[in-house]
Amino acid sequence: MLTVKNLSFSYESFPVLKDLNFNVQQGEHLAVIGESGSGKSTLLKLIYGEFDLIEGEIHWKNSQVLGPKFNLVVGYDFMKYVAQEFDLMPYTSVEENVGKFLSNFFPEEKQQRTAELLDVVELKPFAKTKVKTLSGGQKQRVALARALAKEPEILLLDEPFSHIDNFKKQSLRRSVFNYLKSKNITCIVATHDKEDVLGFADHMMLLNNQKIEAYATPEKLFKNPGTPLIASFFGEYNNIDNAIVYAHQLKIVESSALKVVVKHSYFRGNFYMIEALYNDDQIFFESDSPYNPNTIIRLEIVK
Repeated sequence: MLTVKNLSFSYESFPVLKDLNFNVQQGEHLAVIGESGSGKSTLLKLIYGEFDLIEGEIHWKNSQVLGPKFNLVVGYDFMKYVAQEFDLMPYTSVEENVGKFLSNFFPEEKQQRTAELLDVVELKPFAKTKVKTLSGGQKQRVALARALAKEPEILLLDEPFSHIDNFKKQSLRRSVFNYLKSKNITCIVATHDKEDVLGFADHMMLLNNQKIEAYATPEKLFKNPGTPLIASFFGEYNNIDNAIVYAHQLKIVESSALKVVVKHSYFRGNFYMIEALYNDDQIFFESDSPYNPNTIIRLEIVK
């Protein structure tokens, strides 16, 4: 498994991470969340060996992960890292990029493996296309496929679907994460998108103020967020009488002490998100239909 012990790191005099301790089992998927600047990308780069640790140790099974002071070439054969900047060969085809690190001594196996991975990232029709002509989202998918080519034991993903449009994102997410599970590949994904977490991550880690603020299953953190920061990751929430209440946990009733005045109604597909005022504080709740501004509504909390 991956073991991170007493990890601390600073950019010169600016501290980013302090005293991090956690383990990730073989085949487990860990989602790392946090606000911009919380250290998500830095943590992945440290695990990959791109930076030298200030304090602490990182181990994958029996191997210690060390930075550039100890390795002429950054990275390890058992690990792949897909960053938000893609290191691709622009003037060669998609299939040539994916098969770059596969042996030419077994051409049939190389071709089959490349085709399999292009299927995983939904790029088979673009196999012969030069990478330079692809969109940002398509390049991101090529980078994912190439990282998977030699079946790493651990895969580090930094916002892996950030460049991919909504028309492809859902099916691609299922395809990639299900593939990783089927191959027992450990995955650590830094993300700001709850859809990368719900249904796919085994555990979720929140970085805040240089430390691990929360570490649990997505279901546990969703049902018991504990802090506004965790709740905000999952969706609209309210702080009512010092309790965190999601918008979907507020139901419209005929009689209640929780009286609100409607300000706006936002169409969200299968429901409307209603913005209202409760004792001069902003509050959100879900409704099957919109309401006119200044309409008085009574609510109750249903958990």
